[in-house]
Amino acid sequence: MAIKTVATNRKAYHNYHIGEGCEAGLVLTGSEIKSVRAGRVSLGDAYIRPERGELWLVNAHIARYEPSSSMSHEPTRPRKLLLHRKEILALSSKVVEKGLTLVPTKVYIKGHVAKVEIALAKGKKLYDKREAIARREVDRELARAVKRR
Repeated sequence: MAIKTVATNRKAYHNYHIGEGCEAGLVLTGSEIKSVRAGRVSLGDAYIRPERGELWLVNAHIARYEPSSSMSHEPTRPRKLLLHRKEILALSSKVVEKGLTLVPTKVYIKGHVAKVEIALAKGKKLYDKREAIARREVDRELARAVKRR
């Protein structure tokens, strides 16, 4: 089955320690799926909220599909995620119990269906972010030095 990655949440990898994850389906309207296929998705400020036994994707921006009518979808509306009941209960309990957050890490098309990869995440402290940036800079310097020789 062909998988086409549409969007990744790079901000999540910077702001959180990413833990275990799973794949969830997305409930979309016609103009939304067309916009997703065109790659017009942003997960920058998106997060997942458990509510009444369901998981909702909040603040994910799916741009309006221009050829559709003016009564198109709202770009940042909450979208329902499709998971098995046991998976929803397990993820929701970890969020409540351990103080973790659910974040979307990737949106992709699998076959003919839009999927979102979600992960349990724990927020990074400022010094962790600085350490990651410093480590990245050192790796770049080493790569440049090796390339010059």
